[in-house]
Amino acid sequence: MNDIPPVAQSDFALEDIPETKLSQKDLTMVEKTRRTILRIVLVVFFVGFTAFIALNREKITFETLGGLGYLGVFLMAWIGSTTVLLPIPHLAFTFTMGSVQALVPWWIGLCAGFGDSLGELWGYLAGYAVEDLVDRWKAYPKIEGWVRRYGMLTIFLMGSVPMPLFDMAGIAAGATGMPVWKFYLATWSGKTLKAIVVAWAGRYSIAWIADLLGL
Repeated sequence: MNDIPPVAQSDFALEDIPETKLSQKDLTMVEKTRRTILRIVLVVFFVGFTAFIALNREKITFETLGGLGYLGVFLMAWIGSTTVLLPIPHLAFTFTMGSVQALVPWWIGLCAGFGDSLGELWGYLAGYAVEDLVDRWKAYPKIEGWVRRYGMLTIFLMGSVPMPLFDMAGIAAGATGMPVWKFYLATWSGKTLKAIVVAWAGRYSIAWIADLLGL
């Protein structure tokens, strides 16, 4: 029973144990490398996507996408919220499609809200990548303060109204570490509410104007 020799304490010196934890400097370098790669991916995507839309701009018309029904509403909203450099009037398109009697404004709003919120995820991702650059924008610190203090409520309210600064809210959400599911849920809720209101406004206002003009 006692044939096993005792192990000498000196056989397992602490310095012989391999170091498994990265130093703070290494972690910082890994994080910087990750952000640099993400920035490159974002730049390549936005430049490529914007160039593609610019080259096919004549095909992205009310007539072309309007013929696709609900799918066209989704595509116009997604393209409009993704291409920040090219003006795509996707909200006006939702308004116009609301007047199409064959379509239901509720479904129009849902499709537009889904496409719009999906495109805004790129802003959230950009916030993670350019966290150390966005403080140069004058309006950004205030919006980031709102996001930190009120969280999803800020995203929802800014998404539910025509707000040109919503991209900054998305960037702030990514930069402050808001979980992506919270950001998307708040964005989708606000954007869908706005799109439904706009679609119903198109249904009644365009018909009212037509009746007023005797068309």
